[in-house]
Amino acid sequence: MNLQNQLQMHDRLRRLTLINSVIGISIAGISTRVFVISVPTLAAALGTDILGISWALIVYQMAGIGLGVVCGRLGDIHGHHKIYGFGMAVMAVGSLLCGLSQDVFQLILFRFVQGVGGAMIQSSGRTLAFKAMPVGSEGKAQGLMTMSHQFGFFVGPPLGGLIIDWIHWRGIFFLLLLPSLVGMALCYMTGRAVAPSAARRESIDYRGALLFLGLTILVTMLLDQKIAQVLGAGSQALLGLVFIGTLWGFISHEKTARSPMIDLSFFSLPAFGYGSLGLLMCCITQGLTMFVTPFYLQDVLKLSPTFMGIIFLAPSLLSMVLSLVSGAVTDRIGARFLLIMGVLFLMIAFLIGANLRADSHWLLPTILLALMGIGSAFFNTPSQAVMVSSLPKEHWGIAIGIINAIFGLGQMLGISLSGIFLTLAFRFYSGNPERSPDPTDTQVFVASMNVTYLFALGISLIPLLTAIKMRRPFERYSNVPA
Repeated sequence: MNLQNQLQMHDRLRRLTLINSVIGISIAGISTRVFVISVPTLAAALGTDILGISWALIVYQMAGIGLGVVCGRLGDIHGHHKIYGFGMAVMAVGSLLCGLSQDVFQLILFRFVQGVGGAMIQSSGRTLAFKAMPVGSEGKAQGLMTMSHQFGFFVGPPLGGLIIDWIHWRGIFFLLLLPSLVGMALCYMTGRAVAPSAARRESIDYRGALLFLGLTILVTMLLDQKIAQVLGAGSQALLGLVFIGTLWGFISHEKTARSPMIDLSFFSLPAFGYGSLGLLMCCITQGLTMFVTPFYLQDVLKLSPTFMGIIFLAPSLLSMVLSLVSGAVTDRIGARFLLIMGVLFLMIAFLIGANLRADSHWLLPTILLALMGIGSAFFNTPSQAVMVSSLPKEHWGIAIGIINAIFGLGQMLGISLSGIFLTLAFRFYSGNPERSPDPTDTQVFVASMNVTYLFALGISLIPLLTAIKMRRPFERYSNVPA
């Protein structure tokens, strides 16, 4: 094969790899947003409440947090094509099982399986996209991946609403089978031409991965209201001590491990450290608000799932379009301006949410969601691009795994904190210390939701401060080992 044919083959494989990455990240977006839009229907169909169904959201994020980094590490060692293809297969099986669930416990279990597949897809899919793009195009690569994820957010709500209204809620899970199979086929086609990874002999820090997964489970149990009710205050205190001990053990192990799962020196880099903290806080605020908003739209404003799906198009469409713009601008002028603007848009959205009423027009929450879409596009894309590009290429798989873990942890903490704030506020406004949040008590529920938005507004000050301190994009730091 002559040089020209080799170049043509390389370009063809690069394009197929990018297409496959777009498909996988879109699937991950659909699996998240199509579920969010359906939580009120699922809660009623499976005979559970708002706190019970929240666990089907939490375990998906838990899998991404606990396994995202080790999946990135496995991809760096054994090849991201293999991990990505296997993730597609796990996502297909998990989606099928979710659609066959008979109760909320089965749904929670199978959503965890889905989350395992999502962790593989997110870590390896984004890494493949970064490596398929030319050097210096990290912002564009991240913009493309964010656009793909937002495309999943874009098509998920209307498809989910239509499927729930016209077919059955189980169809929202069967929807993911075909694109998962297409992704597996493309992965087989492109993976055959990829040379084996030079890092194949490196070890994997399974003990660190297990400790990190344990930390994820413990922090979820500490924040979840259902578990707090079952265990009681004394057991919660013991659980807190176990969490502190596990955290100490994890940090001590990672400092001494020859090949740690998470190289803690990464966080000493200003771009990576400030980026991680800001991204975590930003994801928490979005998790706080996005979980409670569908209940407000469906149970308070009495909107149908189909109409709710149309409303949720606003943030997805804006974020999908603006993510590419945000990535290109980041490559040219830096990240700081975009990061600050993104947080300010989010803060305006949360301020609107804090003033919603039981009789508010549906346009107000639509504007709120649109502002959140703009804010996330301006903040998330440059933040992740700066974090990844601050490390050498051989660490990109781990870096993207850490970023995915931050996203999952932020969303999970946001959902859990939303349950805490909503429950405490609901009990305060209702005057009943034993009540759980109930959207049918509209005035009390809306007042409690306003408190949740106020907390999100306060937390937003942290990413605003980290955005101000972020350096120019793509600055490499010499103290990171190559």
